[in-house]
Amino acid sequence: MAQLDERLNGSDTITISKETFDQWFNEKFTMAMDDREASRTRSMVVIATKGTMDWAYPPFILATTAAAMGWDVTIFFSFYGLELLRKKLSIGITPIGNPAMPMKMASGPAWFRDIKWNIPNAIMGNMPGFEAMTRAMFEETLKKKGVATIAELRALAIEADVHIVACQMTVDLFGYKRHEFIDEINEWGGAATMLPMAAVADICLFI
Repeated sequence: MAQLDERLNGSDTITISKETFDQWFNEKFTMAMDDREASRTRSMVVIATKGTMDWAYPPFILATTAAAMGWDVTIFFSFYGLELLRKKLSIGITPIGNPAMPMKMASGPAWFRDIKWNIPNAIMGNMPGFEAMTRAMFEETLKKKGVATIAELRALAIEADVHIVACQMTVDLFGYKRHEFIDEINEWGGAATMLPMAAVADICLFI
């Protein structure tokens, strides 16, 4: 095909077969599309609907990682996900109804920390202060493993220019006030705001 390029760039009239031209065109078109894809900025939309500590990590981790890779990232916070945008974070966690959550001690000897305590939901739900204890254990485990807090990850997302959209319908539904939330929210909107963004995004995640 290099010889054909030279002949096409010359001033002489040339005659080529349809098969040869089709092959040349396909190669040029593929190269142009590859160059376009390589230079295009990828985008991701994350829909965050959960307000507990364990569910707060995925949207912020994914968003900050994608932003660090140069992607355009939007997080749409709706329903209980709006708790992650409050000025004063007060996020809880519960093992009740979550059998996948390992109930392990965050401190003590290694053999003690490796024990998985299979506590029935009936006991966990009726034991005063159990959820507060679970949250404290979870926070201690995260700290010992060097995992950033939700507040730190949120700050990183803001610093990385992640586009933050808060659901206005949820605010109206639950009687929230805008002043209760961080000032860095880029946009207040609803489904009509989010859907056009999701339609053109390379990746759209519901968390």
